[in-house]
Amino acid sequence: MITIKNAHQLEAMRQACKITAAARALAGEMVRPGVTTRQIDKAVHDFIVSQGAKPSFLNYSGYPASACISVNSTVIHGIPSDYALREGDIVSVDVGAYYKGFHGDCAATFPCGAISAEAQRLIDVTKQSFFEGLAFVRPGHRVSDISHAIQSYVESNGYSVVRAFVGHGVGAQLHEEPEVPNFGAPGHGPRLLPGMTLAIEPMVNMGTYQVHVLKDRWTTVTADGKLSAHYENTVLITDGEPEILTVAEGL
Repeated sequence: MITIKNAHQLEAMRQACKITAAARALAGEMVRPGVTTRQIDKAVHDFIVSQGAKPSFLNYSGYPASACISVNSTVIHGIPSDYALREGDIVSVDVGAYYKGFHGDCAATFPCGAISAEAQRLIDVTKQSFFEGLAFVRPGHRVSDISHAIQSYVESNGYSVVRAFVGHGVGAQLHEEPEVPNFGAPGHGPRLLPGMTLAIEPMVNMGTYQVHVLKDRWTTVTADGKLSAHYENTVLITDGEPEILTVAEGL
């Protein structure tokens, strides 16, 4: 069942999403050579808790950390460790915060020092694909109109969109209906209505869209070992322009 949020619920969601976005920004500032992914995770955890919120991901279905930190060919769900970041890495950070009964969810891929032009282009295309999809986040459109816009943009740039994992509704639960794939023909799925909140999250691979989940049952890597990037925001369907909720201004 798709939940439509009222004004009171949306105010709580805005606060949760501001905390989430600030945690993402903090993580991005820490991405530099020599910093471990575990250090970034601890900083994210401590910040979220300092805001009176809880990390959405910690212990979610057994996940052992507060942030998913995925480096280079890791697509999503990278578990923080003692790996020290290296010059040229690209680092995807996915975070969530639970505050006053609601979740925020967002992600971005950050460069570690100087990276290759090819890696930077992958990051840029991934981020822009989100905004291509956002153009269809309006009442009357269907979910797959978002999906189709993302896929079309990504593939026109020579990359592929991950199909094994998708975006989703978000609110009182971290994952709610509807699913929001990053691929598919337009004109399918639920119609968008004001008050719906979606986590739209293109996951874009430099090579094949196929992925492989490692034995830890979390870490998901590209099947061909090529780079992957991730960009996500929680957005609200309004009567007009969509509202990106995961912005940190005014925290």
